[in-house]
Amino acid sequence: MSVDLSQFHQVFFEESFEGLDIMESQLVDMSPETVDDEIVNTIFRAAHSIKGGAGTFGFMPVSEFTHVVETLLDEIRAGKRAMESEYIDLFLQSVDCLREMLGAMQAGNAPETARPAEIKVAFEAILNAGAPKAKNEEVASDGVNAESEMIGWRIEMRPHIDMLRTGNEPFRMFRELRDVVGEEYLNVEAHLENLPEFTSINPEECYIYWTLTINTPANIDYIRAVFEWVEDDCDIEYHEIHNENAELSKPTDIAVESPEISSDAVDSVDAASSEPVAPPAAKSASPKATAKNAESSSIRVSIDKVDSLINMVGELVITQSMLGQLGQDFDMSRLAKLQEGLSQLEQNTRELQESVMKIRMMPISFAFSRFPRLVRDLGNQLSKKVNLVTLGENTELDKTVMEKIGDPLVHLVRNSLDHGLETTEQRIANGKSEEGTITLNAFHQGGNIVIEVADDGAGLNEQRILDKAKQKGLVPENQVLTPEEIHQLIFLPGFSTADVVSDISGRGVGMDVVRRNISALNGTIEVRSQRGIGSTFIIRLPLTLAILDGQLVKVCDETYIFPLVSIVESIQVNRRSLSHITGSQYVMQLRDEYIPILRLDGIFGLRKDEPEPEELMLVVVEGDNEKIGVVVDDLMGQQQVVIKSLEQNYEKVLGVSGATILGDGTVALIIDISGLGKTLDQMKKRSRKSERAA
Repeated sequence: MSVDLSQFHQVFFEESFEGLDIMESQLVDMSPETVDDEIVNTIFRAAHSIKGGAGTFGFMPVSEFTHVVETLLDEIRAGKRAMESEYIDLFLQSVDCLREMLGAMQAGNAPETARPAEIKVAFEAILNAGAPKAKNEEVASDGVNAESEMIGWRIEMRPHIDMLRTGNEPFRMFRELRDVVGEEYLNVEAHLENLPEFTSINPEECYIYWTLTINTPANIDYIRAVFEWVEDDCDIEYHEIHNENAELSKPTDIAVESPEISSDAVDSVDAASSEPVAPPAAKSASPKATAKNAESSSIRVSIDKVDSLINMVGELVITQSMLGQLGQDFDMSRLAKLQEGLSQLEQNTRELQESVMKIRMMPISFAFSRFPRLVRDLGNQLSKKVNLVTLGENTELDKTVMEKIGDPLVHLVRNSLDHGLETTEQRIANGKSEEGTITLNAFHQGGNIVIEVADDGAGLNEQRILDKAKQKGLVPENQVLTPEEIHQLIFLPGFSTADVVSDISGRGVGMDVVRRNISALNGTIEVRSQRGIGSTFIIRLPLTLAILDGQLVKVCDETYIFPLVSIVESIQVNRRSLSHITGSQYVMQLRDEYIPILRLDGIFGLRKDEPEPEELMLVVVEGDNEKIGVVVDDLMGQQQVVIKSLEQNYEKVLGVSGATILGDGTVALIIDISGLGKTLDQMKKRSRKSERAA
């Protein structure tokens, strides 16, 4: 019966990406001077698993590419080669290449061939240039003169009686060996003298042993790689065959004649279950499709969280059963019991919600894991010695938040490396250690997660930032700013203090994107800096995007929700304190600043039946570093609401980030503070057009 292996493809891809992450993290931490054998073994096992899985599912470009990577790793772990910096760099390049190949295949595209071929040539050049001699105790030369020509191999494979119980299949190994050395060069001979009577055969025990003759001087390391998984489950001897020997196809030391197994016979065994599944029809790999794989479609959940969820469901079922019994013969004498049951239902529902939300929570180490490689590569490119310190790696946050915070963190780390840390010479001249430090720290604070990106570099040059801002016309020449206000200038679009445009910085794109992306997550970012000591960027994010702490407000007969994190204050003001600018534009002086005023009834086209009162309720919100006063009719309660996407169920509406269903069944729109700012800009443009037309 044929098995559809495509159902396991997604699991293979996810496990392969995890294996690549393991390889990358171990390689980045590795020093050629002090190589831990266990680390090399870990990297080797990850590469071997990817190669084996790719071969099983028919992804042959990945399998063939990983084979040369694995061969060099095997020589290093066997002590035949010493680890070198050149090898580490090449292994890291191979990790990047495999990640791109797997990403393309996962998206249903054909992988790129040019870069894998180039890296494969580099590996083969290393392997062929210094091909090590096999160990004497493992590969015997049968007493033949070492100077005679070696023209093949004879392999004696004697499985232990219980080898089949470990899941190892000899025929599959022979088929893989055929692919390595070539079908025309392999001869397999089985020895059946230990085979018992048919009625005494145990199908889980192995009674046969084999002699394999290879009629070509193949690389012994490639041959060993085929049998490495069974080295502990059988006795294997490798013998060189030289030109003085007898006919290659007839090994001289085998006494018992037995049926010969041809390559065709080997290939026919279990063909249905082992038939490779070809990847989808080839088409050019699109970068967009490959990049999309960064967001994993599945999540691993600890068994404790699953057990907690099951317990909560059990409690909910019990409460539901109790309420069902109360409803059958209900009278007022049982009112207290009903209220108790409803209170228990409320508690169970809240605990169930918390348990479900915990399932989506992942340690932030998944986001931090990309930075050792980034810091290493950029440090080498900039000729800076950098030490990366990560703290709070077990701090948990929602999977969606983690996937979306990755790019802003990359921008901040690159900024710290390029602009923050001084060169080695500058640090020594300033009395600092030659090695700079970048610290990534995460911790919970209230209902938020706080992520800090800190460096011990030169700090922000406030005068230079201010001069650049004035030069670009972002700040009036005579305006005086506080240090905190100067720090915020780096988040303006198009702002950069770099004098030279490079592939790292200088184009003025990055920090404004950081703030925009963090604002889209209902988060905030602030900067703290001391000249000569360093800078710290502090990001505050909600733990999840599925639930929002909101302030309910009333406008006409409609209910709207403001994210609590965006509200600065709520005040009551006299209508006469509002200053008319033009058209429908009003501003109000709030202490030392003027803030624009928006009316939700005007934006959403609501009609009021009653005349406007003298005293107005104003909610001051902040988004994209801009304060806006929003006129509402009344403040209602604060509560957690479950966010439903308006864009998926209806269409994108400017000024609205989503919707939720309230306890009474009505739908309330969730206000997008950044969208309000864009609405204000549109109103200003319309007012200017009206003035010009007039």
